[in-house]
Amino acid sequence: MTIRSPRLFAGLTAAALLLTGCGGGTSQSPQPGAAGKLKVVASTDVWGDVAATVGGDEIAVKALISGGGVDPHSYQVTPADSAAVKDAGLLLFNGGGYDDAIGKLVQPNTVVIEAVKLGEHAGETTTEGHDHEHGTGGHNEHVWYDFDTVARVADELAGRLGDLKPAAKAKFTQNAAKFKDEIGALDKRVHAFGEANKDAKVIATEPVAANLITHAGLTDVTPEQFSKAVEEGNDPPAAAVAELEKLITGKQAVVLIYNPQTESGVTKQAKAKAVAAGLPVVELTETLPEGKNYLQWMSAQVDALAKALPKK
Repeated sequence: MTIRSPRLFAGLTAAALLLTGCGGGTSQSPQPGAAGKLKVVASTDVWGDVAATVGGDEIAVKALISGGGVDPHSYQVTPADSAAVKDAGLLLFNGGGYDDAIGKLVQPNTVVIEAVKLGEHAGETTTEGHDHEHGTGGHNEHVWYDFDTVARVADELAGRLGDLKPAAKAKFTQNAAKFKDEIGALDKRVHAFGEANKDAKVIATEPVAANLITHAGLTDVTPEQFSKAVEEGNDPPAAAVAELEKLITGKQAVVLIYNPQTESGVTKQAKAKAVAAGLPVVELTETLPEGKNYLQWMSAQVDALAKALPKK
């Protein structure tokens, strides 16, 4: 097993949640924090930054999981996490099998936003909370790479925060609108390089960026058994490894998308073969790099992918 940072509590499912959709508890009572700020808890630093962008100085955000050294799927919630959620007015988490254990911490008075349930493919998860149709347009739980879903989360945050703190409702709406404008500009850049490379084949060591790949109109040709095994922290079958290496050495794709947070001996070997074959390698990750917010991080990743694709 390797240290795989962001994937959250695979064995715990959305079925454990009694709160559905974007809804939460029935109470709309805000939980004030320092200097009257509304307390908000996010499952990861990615969603914490989105919440902070919309909430601004009216809220105090705590991300339960942050940094690249934690595997969210194996993360064990702590009494401190439970206390933080209990004391919060709003909880934002990803859902879809990625961080559903956070749902077990929900209190009756907590307003809940589950990002996956705001996405275009809401309701398409399997009974295990996963549907790994990576690269085929099917649902993928890593929805922070789906800009439409991120925009919907921003709107939902503005509405829910406005309910909890009516005096700041206009500010939340303005913050969400500005954030969505920037997301829209990022989306246009993705469409631009995607249109220039329509149906170009790519390989990904792990499906974290599957939503971005699909949205750009690129084709993920990674053997499913390979990417699924890496995502779950397992060694891929030998046949899948051989198939992937054949794709690389035969230059049957234009770029290798590499998630360093799921790195293993097998993925490092694939990366080395890509470098030797002259295949561009682009690192796309799951959590925020130190010192960057969501927009800065995602913009840098979009630029890196665009730069690696063939110039047409």
